[in-house]
Amino acid sequence: MSSSTSVRTDAPAVVLTGITKRFPGVVANSDVHLTVRTGEVHALCGENGAGKSTLMKILYGMQPPDEGTIEVNGEQVRFKTPADAIKAGIGMVHQHFMLADNLTVQENVVLGAEALHGIGAKARRKIQELAGQTGLNVDPGVLVEQLGVADRQRVEILKVLFRGAKVIILDEPTAVLVPQEVDELFATVRGMQEQGFTFLFISHKLDEVRAIADSVTVIRRGTTVGTADPKTVSSRQLAEMMVGSELPSPETRTSTVTDIPVLTVSGLVLSAPDGRALLDSIDLVVHSGEVVGIAGVEGNGQTELVETVMGMRKASAGTVTLGDDDLSKLGTLARREAGIGYIAEDRHRHGLLLTQPLWFNRILGYQTRKPTAKGAWLDREGAKRDTERIVEEFDVRTPGIDVPAAALSGGNQQKLVVGRELAGDPKLLIASHPTRGVDVGAQALIWDEIKNARARGLAVLLISADLDELIGLSDTIKVMLRGRLVADADPSTVTPEDLGSAMTGAGSTSAAVHEEGEN
Repeated sequence: MSSSTSVRTDAPAVVLTGITKRFPGVVANSDVHLTVRTGEVHALCGENGAGKSTLMKILYGMQPPDEGTIEVNGEQVRFKTPADAIKAGIGMVHQHFMLADNLTVQENVVLGAEALHGIGAKARRKIQELAGQTGLNVDPGVLVEQLGVADRQRVEILKVLFRGAKVIILDEPTAVLVPQEVDELFATVRGMQEQGFTFLFISHKLDEVRAIADSVTVIRRGTTVGTADPKTVSSRQLAEMMVGSELPSPETRTSTVTDIPVLTVSGLVLSAPDGRALLDSIDLVVHSGEVVGIAGVEGNGQTELVETVMGMRKASAGTVTLGDDDLSKLGTLARREAGIGYIAEDRHRHGLLLTQPLWFNRILGYQTRKPTAKGAWLDREGAKRDTERIVEEFDVRTPGIDVPAAALSGGNQQKLVVGRELAGDPKLLIASHPTRGVDVGAQALIWDEIKNARARGLAVLLISADLDELIGLSDTIKVMLRGRLVADADPSTVTPEDLGSAMTGAGSTSAAVHEEGEN
């Protein structure tokens, strides 16, 4: 607990009272109450679309509330912009990092805050002092594009500290981290907490919430349903507060694997412009009724593997075969027409047109096929009818199919994408982080749909940073490191810790993980 003299320690760090926010057709927040004590880690849990992000945007000055008040350190405040929130000592680390890859760590941290400590030696000293004080050790001179995910997150935290933040909002901070990196982040948060920092921690991962938080507030359908003590509440009780149902599990122990190969990748090589091998002789087979999971720390070639199999990148060598068809020379649309469904890693960049209505998004990637095309023409009515079906079957919560995709919460956007990609009855589904940033309710639905399709004979190539998901859904797991498949793991016996060791190249002592080439 903080003993800092710079704030009134008898007043809570943040109090939100009666916050209400309406958008056309939807009430995002309705009479929300939240009290965060100084020096605590306060978790905010809730389904996607429950209103967590909207609430944090209001606290960070990105959106004004329609009703209600905000108090910081006992004083009522009105934030018109994030700059106002920053002046009041509130910083936010967004789920999607907001860093310029082509700038150094120091340039990213200083950008927009040049007036505070200049841009030269003084700024560098301040960054190094903050980094040392908080354990966020990154070289200020290194380019951000050379950093891994965990280091990028450290840079984002340094950015808000550089601007003087004492209350830090962490939005889904563990979504892209492996277990060891989560442990490091939590150690950093605890160390900073001892120095008087206050954290608002937004997460769907209930076991993590219970491990890091001092108190948990749950939001359901836009309003607060209660605050709980993570030391006495179970994950199951929290889940019931969040969604009114018990925790889902990705577990699938009934095998549906056949001996019919659907995807065969042989000797696949992808070279970078400088000659480095981004993919190094990849051999991979996915059978009908099988889920093959790829485990790896982000940046080790998983994205390149997916995009090369999809034809978005041109392989330097090797073949990609679907059933008996060689797809190696075909473009992306032709590969999709051959029977590949694709849940993209980044739904905003590669999965949806956010400004377009839901029915228009149903057409993407299916513009040459029924039910969204008739011959050479698009079939609007067919697209609309099938979008209605997806909304119904996949529980996409939306006022209607004419609203733009941007109006949906992340979980509902993802359910729309999954529904679309399973609609064409594909032979192969490439699922890249299919439940990243979605709540337990949407997660359960997506897992069930993948399991059901697998039982019908679908072959699935699954890439996920959620190791429980990978272990629970996969029939086979392969570990990817520096562009190569280096080990196989048995999902029925492997632990997240074993996988984490193999993923970081530390090796694993577990019998459930064995190196490629071993018997």
